[in-house]
Amino acid sequence: MKSIPIALSFITIGLLLYPNLAQAQPGRQRSPRVVSPEVLEDGKIAFRILAPEAKSVRLVSSDLGNLSENGALTKNEEGIWEVEIGPVKTPGPIRYRFNIDGVTVADPANRETSESNTTVFSLAYAPGLEFMELRDVPHGQVAEVTYHSKTLDRFRRMHVYTPPGYEKGNESYPVFYLLHGASDSDDSWSTVGRANLIIDNMIAAGEAKPMIVVMPDGHVGRMDRQQRGLQMQDFVKEFADDIVPTIEKTFRVKEGRANHAIAGLSMGGAQTLDIALNDLDDYAYVGVYSSGIFGLRQRSADQQNNGPTWEEQHIEVLKNPDLKDGLKLFWFSTGKDDFLVDVSRASVDLLKKHDFDVVYEETDGGHTWINWRNYLRKFAAQLFQDEPANTEASE
Repeated sequence: MKSIPIALSFITIGLLLYPNLAQAQPGRQRSPRVVSPEVLEDGKIAFRILAPEAKSVRLVSSDLGNLSENGALTKNEEGIWEVEIGPVKTPGPIRYRFNIDGVTVADPANRETSESNTTVFSLAYAPGLEFMELRDVPHGQVAEVTYHSKTLDRFRRMHVYTPPGYEKGNESYPVFYLLHGASDSDDSWSTVGRANLIIDNMIAAGEAKPMIVVMPDGHVGRMDRQQRGLQMQDFVKEFADDIVPTIEKTFRVKEGRANHAIAGLSMGGAQTLDIALNDLDDYAYVGVYSSGIFGLRQRSADQQNNGPTWEEQHIEVLKNPDLKDGLKLFWFSTGKDDFLVDVSRASVDLLKKHDFDVVYEETDGGHTWINWRNYLRKFAAQLFQDEPANTEASE
């Protein structure tokens, strides 16, 4: 009977000694703690990575401008490489990676990521813009929805935002299809685009109606140097034949044109125009961000040199006055420094030639997420309501 207390004593002693024993064993030493990224009080952001055997480490980020001079990290005695960038002048998400001896990798200390079509970025956030901050308001849900595409004969994924309270009730909601640009993915609008947080905050402030936001994968394959992942017409067909039916079967979506909106940036803006003009009686709100009709004056590549132009392909819709009557908003916005600004202007001119009431805004800036998040906010404020909300006061 006395053997039980003795055994317990040995177990207790072993537990007390375990940390020291573990550290004494080869290969069991605890690695130094790495915090990355870290927003500092002076507005700078520190990026760190543990790579004691590395010869050189550089920060890679198109969101932070030219890092050729200040992107190199320095190593301390613990083998942690570090660099401080800033003060960061433009608040918002920052995609970044590290280049370690020629190999580009995500930040292993950071759980926040953002996918593109071909890779994964780590994600930092520079605070300062209230409309896209994570705030103490009711939040919707973002789900990864897997579906089988009959058009492409494989399984595909899209992200779907449902507004606060959706899962607790039986109410139906208007639907907004939101398309990404070339090289991005269905993950992009809810990570680097902050779409769910922007809509959450707008709903809480009375700036937007509760809505379902569908963010599909606009690429039908992997992008490469020949841009084979574009194949926009395959996506346009999949959108009508697979994506919309999946959403209407799975989610409580309101019927009727007045409850349907679509918008996209860059490649997604061109896709939006094709989708909307193919089924204009299904969409009352159409938004085009930093984009327009690609190859506006060129013949279709699959129609050889004598094929129809985009205008000729859609001429029946362009001339149909009945379809214009139910179109509540046709909205374009592009930065003055955007390389597609001339495409946007020419597209707007073509639509106005056919008597479409197009709203066109040119903003500062170029082809960046800085603009696209702002465009989303301005466009969403005009959806599914009689009078657009005033979003300027809460910036």
